[in-house]
Amino acid sequence: MHDAIILGILGFLVMVFEKLITGTGMISRPIVTGALTGIVMGDIPTGVLLGATLELVFLGNFSIGASFPPELISGTILATAFAISTGQGVEAALTLGLPIATFVLVIQNIIFIFGYPIVMKFSDDFAKEGDPDKVARTHIVSGFITRALPLGLVIGISYYLGSAVIEDVLNSIPMYIKDGLKIATGIMPALGFAILARMIINKKVTVFFLLGFILVSYMKLPFLAVALLGGIIATIIITNTVNIQPVSDTDDDF
Repeated sequence: MHDAIILGILGFLVMVFEKLITGTGMISRPIVTGALTGIVMGDIPTGVLLGATLELVFLGNFSIGASFPPELISGTILATAFAISTGQGVEAALTLGLPIATFVLVIQNIIFIFGYPIVMKFSDDFAKEGDPDKVARTHIVSGFITRALPLGLVIGISYYLGSAVIEDVLNSIPMYIKDGLKIATGIMPALGFAILARMIINKKVTVFFLLGFILVSYMKLPFLAVALLGGIIATIIITNTVNIQPVSDTDDDF
């Protein structure tokens, strides 16, 4: 019971720091939360090892546009805690990590669907009143209630019930729902990219988008090389723009 409470508090605090205080400070990454879980469970080396292993599993786990990937905080903490407590090591962590993260993502989506519209209604009312402080407080409080608190409760209750119960819950999910989640997981990143591209692409940047597509698809350059090349091009453009001095209308003609 004690460990369940501490793990729930850990998940709550990680979400608070990641989403409400530091703002995507990478505290939620498995390599960090795995080590923190190891401290709670009294086995720091195993926590670091499992966190590093799960980091490889969740390497591309980033929210892009409207895409919500599996919830890696709960997946890492619970998988690491169960693996340490049962002594099964990396195999148990890999087996439980992604299913738990996907299951918690379903819970989060339910909260988003039914909870966020209420929050937005209050925010819209405060915005109409011209009170930005109330709008800000509404979003901060809703972050605690709709994200951090449910995550902490799920982690604490799940660990208290035990890995066997969690596996039974995951196995009881109908196959068609699992297949749907798998398909949605594949579609949502593409949809997120499309929404993001629609917001940022215009006549000025389309040529760079096409350049990146050509470099990756036809010239087979790795993403890191394309990113470095993009940084160089951006630096050249910014430098040249800053160095260009406007011509004064008062200059004498030769």
